[in-house]
Amino acid sequence: MQENNYKTEYEIRLQKLENIKKAGVNPYPAKFDKQNCVAEIQVAKDKTKLKTAGRLMTIRKMGKLCFCHLQDNFGKAQIALKQDELGKDDFKFFLKNIDAGDFIGVEGEIFTTKKNEKTLLVKKYELLSKALLPLPEKWHGLKDKEIRYRQRYLDLIINPEVKNVFAKRQKTISAIREFLNNEKYIEVETPILQPIYGGTNARPFETKLNSLKMDLFLRISNELYLKRLIVGGYEKIFEFSQDFRNEGIDSTHNPEFLQMETMRAYSDYKQNMDLLEKMFEFVVKKVCGKTKIKYQDKEIDFKTPWQRISMLDAIKKYAKINVEKLNDQELENKIKELKIKLPVFKRGIAIEEIFEELVENKLIQPTIIYDFPVESCGLAKPKSDNLKYAERFEPFVNGWELGNVYSELNDPQVLKKYWKEQEKNLSKDVEAQRLDLDFLNALEVGMPPTSGIGIGIDRLVMLLTDSPSIRDVIFFPFMKSK
Repeated sequence: MQENNYKTEYEIRLQKLENIKKAGVNPYPAKFDKQNCVAEIQVAKDKTKLKTAGRLMTIRKMGKLCFCHLQDNFGKAQIALKQDELGKDDFKFFLKNIDAGDFIGVEGEIFTTKKNEKTLLVKKYELLSKALLPLPEKWHGLKDKEIRYRQRYLDLIINPEVKNVFAKRQKTISAIREFLNNEKYIEVETPILQPIYGGTNARPFETKLNSLKMDLFLRISNELYLKRLIVGGYEKIFEFSQDFRNEGIDSTHNPEFLQMETMRAYSDYKQNMDLLEKMFEFVVKKVCGKTKIKYQDKEIDFKTPWQRISMLDAIKKYAKINVEKLNDQELENKIKELKIKLPVFKRGIAIEEIFEELVENKLIQPTIIYDFPVESCGLAKPKSDNLKYAERFEPFVNGWELGNVYSELNDPQVLKKYWKEQEKNLSKDVEAQRLDLDFLNALEVGMPPTSGIGIGIDRLVMLLTDSPSIRDVIFFPFMKSK
């Protein structure tokens, strides 16, 4: 029944479109000289003349008078159309052919109604775009999240406060850029289409370049290209990188996501601990006005210094397990007890899995977890005083990993050996890394000591906007086909 009504409304609007054309009116003109935003109606003095445009959200017909609400990017305000002002023909044309959802341009004069509402009395109007589909029912709004994510344009029309989330997203990106520019970093751009994917362990999206008959991949990370630039002589660089990983979708994962990654020559992961803490504190203060935020009833304070704790000590503290005292068999038994499946048992990978299973969700306040098992960090330098662990750390907030940082491995022979081992596992592990001969060639040319910071922008924006799902902070999140 609802579908039939919907089709009827569509057909009615199609007929109105034909009537408009027959009257010699262009229902889709190319431009309109908009001089004021709609929100100015609410603050202008009486008798002020304004010329504005937007989408009609409501129409209330009252004989020879019609009140409407007009909405644009800056707000919503009331306009009034009177037959005596417009003339009988223009007023009748409006009532007969214009609907909620249409875009119109209006010129008029401000007055205040008996209910003390600032209103624009329309002296002249122009249809700018005829809407053929109706807006969602005005009293109930748009609540269905499935529709909101699939048809973000409707979400933005009916729930204009959603724009505040994306305004904060842009402010977050701008604040990071401002901080890094102040630190003398240079912004760069690297390829999205790559002949060999690399920089982390992830399953890529595959594509093909037809003109060269060449297989390509959407990047899973920009890291290896940033390092090529360090080899080329850059010393402090960063990039906002749209990355793509063909893996699971949940409240904190989307196949397409935004990362920010830096590379800094002559530095190690410890120096980047300081830089990362300073950057987060700067950004949160810039976006939220203070270092404390509320996320889903939890208060989180980004003020430096943060808790810093090694992975082994974190497992001891939060899981009450001393993994150093467990031999390989005992560790494998613990993994089975926790029902964790590994493609191939490796001690370091098992330790990291225990950390993820038992510790991560307890790290609510900003925390730096450092010194990861070397098996989980093929692109990181091993610690000089303990080769079982790598110079790597990750920042955690609200139980989420927000980034990845390490002292970059710049020994081409060690990296080549690691990648060859990874390639052997490709049949068992679709996320294994690939051998990149061109990057090895770059390392053989020589790369100075370097450390990079990778930050997941979407999760950070979730925190700063109190959004429960990553889909709330991406304009067009990926959705399963109906």
